[in-house]
Amino acid sequence: MLLTPGHLSLDQLQHIHTRVTPLALDPACRPGIRASQALVQRAADGDAPVYGVNTGFGKLANQRISKDQLAVLQLNLIRSHSVGVGEPLSAPVVRLMLATKAASLARGYSGVREVVIDTLLTVHNAGLVPHVPSQGSVGASGDLAPLAHMTLALLGEGEMWVDGVRQPAALALQAAGIAPLVLGAKEGLALINGTQTSTALALHGFLSFEPVLEAALLIGAYTVEAARGSDGPFDPRIHALRGQPGQIDVSQYYRALMAGSEIRHSHESGDDRVQDPYSLRCQPQVVGACLDQLRHASRVLLIEANAVTDNPLVFPDDGAMISGGNFHAEPVALAADGIALAIAEVGAIAERRIAMLIDSSVSRLPPFLTADAGLHSGFMILHVTAASLASENKSLAHPASVDSLPTSANQEDHVSMATFAARRLQPMVSNTAHILAIEMLAAAQGIDFLRPLKSSEPLELLHTAVRDAIPNMNQDRYFGNDIAHALEMVKGGALSRIFRTLPGLPALWTLG
Repeated sequence: MLLTPGHLSLDQLQHIHTRVTPLALDPACRPGIRASQALVQRAADGDAPVYGVNTGFGKLANQRISKDQLAVLQLNLIRSHSVGVGEPLSAPVVRLMLATKAASLARGYSGVREVVIDTLLTVHNAGLVPHVPSQGSVGASGDLAPLAHMTLALLGEGEMWVDGVRQPAALALQAAGIAPLVLGAKEGLALINGTQTSTALALHGFLSFEPVLEAALLIGAYTVEAARGSDGPFDPRIHALRGQPGQIDVSQYYRALMAGSEIRHSHESGDDRVQDPYSLRCQPQVVGACLDQLRHASRVLLIEANAVTDNPLVFPDDGAMISGGNFHAEPVALAADGIALAIAEVGAIAERRIAMLIDSSVSRLPPFLTADAGLHSGFMILHVTAASLASENKSLAHPASVDSLPTSANQEDHVSMATFAARRLQPMVSNTAHILAIEMLAAAQGIDFLRPLKSSEPLELLHTAVRDAIPNMNQDRYFGNDIAHALEMVKGGALSRIFRTLPGLPALWTLG
């Protein structure tokens, strides 16, 4: 894959996230890299103070560093900042970090040598995964600790994961035939001063949620059928009058998912229920709003993945080196908070649909979806599990971006907390996926009670897929394996493949 700095697409980022995709740097960017590095070298050779080139860092920026200590300055920066804690970041996140850091530096405004960028890409292409602890960044001045750990591995002083085994980075580099990187002026600072960790984590959450959201749309329609709900609330005229694009698209998804259903036709007349519960009829309004939020977040993250976010920045055209604050990850923090809210809401309305299905007074299905309630508890406690996960998501969805603690002796006095904002997305995705897995099992049970009536073609494909993997749950048994199988269907793409067979529907997101 050709890596063109400033022009990474969402599709390319998804490929990098999913698997080791060999990356090659667009040769057209190399003159700009060389020009900005030459400017840094002139600053290193000169006498004027330039932050991060011949000065200390943060609160120590007023300390001048002698010319013979500039390389040591950069090495000490990486060593001193490699102080992260916690579980290691996953391989997909680290791959995105390596690729987006390379793309950022290659735009030619950071003043690093080509070998720095080439080493990032060579490590990525070799399938090496630097060991990066997940905790320790406040999202300004950049993701310092995690990016320092990534860089330390490039220097041969940290650790790498090779085929799932953690080992000293020097050995991993040697085995791969990669020379350890030796830092020049400003290069350590350029490598750790940026938002690539928080951006990679947010992209990880966003991309991981895509198949879950597609599953949520399919399962939401499945539950409407199981509860013999109306498709009237999905009439396009309703949604056109409001004009919210996500709502309009979700209503179109639901119309396509339910078209041609015998179940729907069976109760078009003679049904004394005037309106369905909100968890059924307001799905376009709720999930559509979540879709709009996710689309906005994807635009922010795509911009950030292509951005130059280190400091100071180097402008070869006029020779300027300017200190600024592009390392402040507030855009990522707010985008991650928006993703978190969307994930939580998709799970919340799914939990309400489960509660509706097991309540015979509303769904008109047997109590707790079992034919012999009392002797069998059916879905009673499956719903409790879903409720606990929905409640947990509510706490996790609390905005991280509203928090700030000053650091570096009050020099860095407002921070974004973007790294945690993005890191907490993964457990939220898992919680919502579990809720949807339970809802899918409940809706399948409801559909079984309506046989021999058939649903629509896509929902019958779903029902067949469920029953091929998981038998009817009309009698109590150990349900743990059933939940695990259903979860794999939700997260693993089986439901996405059904959703994506629907012709002529708008894509969830269409960014290039």
